[in-house]
Amino acid sequence: MRLYIASPFFNDKECEILSRAEEILKGRGFSVFSPREHETRDQNVGKQSWSKETFLNDKAALDWAEVVVMLYWGNYSDSGTAWECGYAYATQKPVVVVQLGESSNLMIHEGSHTNLSSVEELQDYDFDMMPREPYAGKMF
Repeated sequence: MRLYIASPFFNDKECEILSRAEEILKGRGFSVFSPREHETRDQNVGKQSWSKETFLNDKAALDWAEVVVMLYWGNYSDSGTAWECGYAYATQKPVVVVQLGESSNLMIHEGSHTNLSSVEELQDYDFDMMPREPYAGKMF
């Protein structure tokens, strides 16, 4: 199965959790695309050409993926991650949300296929049967 991990990676905590998700999913034998592993870090960072290349590369990977795993840090997470989740929903790809923050937004959870409460739950989640689990926390 082909998985895309949608996640911010702007600080040490986000990178630590993202690394764990990558490790778990690759360890289970999935083909995994994580934008962090494919980012371009050269003299063009921040320029229009870099921006366009990054966007098109990540969008192509979303199109390639069968399932999107979203590491969600709450209501004020990352706009890029939210866009990836919305694009996945619009293209009929199931989104597995891993809720990591305290707050939440109904647009994320109502658009998700299932909701997990920790990255460790990816170890046992059945990606073949894709059971649904609604979000039980507070939403705004």
